[in-house]
Amino acid sequence: MHIDELRDYCMSKKAVTEEFPFDESTLVFKVMGKMFCLTGLDRWERGEPAINLKCNPEKAIELREEYDGTVIGGYHSNKKHWNTIFIDKAMEASELKKWINHSYELVIGKLTRAQKEDLKNL
Repeated sequence: MHIDELRDYCMSKKAVTEEFPFDESTLVFKVMGKMFCLTGLDRWERGEPAINLKCNPEKAIELREEYDGTVIGGYHSNKKHWNTIFIDKAMEASELKKWINHSYELVIGKLTRAQKEDLKNL
């Protein structure tokens, strides 16, 4: 997956915005104002792409064990709920998309009833 594919995929989801709330190189994707994916553009430029995604705590542990060294506890994030995924050429885009979907759905699941209704009506 390339950065433009990541951006297009995230932005194709309902109610997603992109922002740079931390600095000029950390791209953050939010749904209804809540983060579900972030990435350092400087890493992509260096050829070391990585993304942070929200993850169910049990699933996070499973992924870290299955993808040892490729999936780690979220860098600068709550490691219980976030994973950092180092993207390599062998990693299937379809697998990353599943993890992005999981992150997006987790965030939607934590929205207030009013926010969920607003999202539904968009």
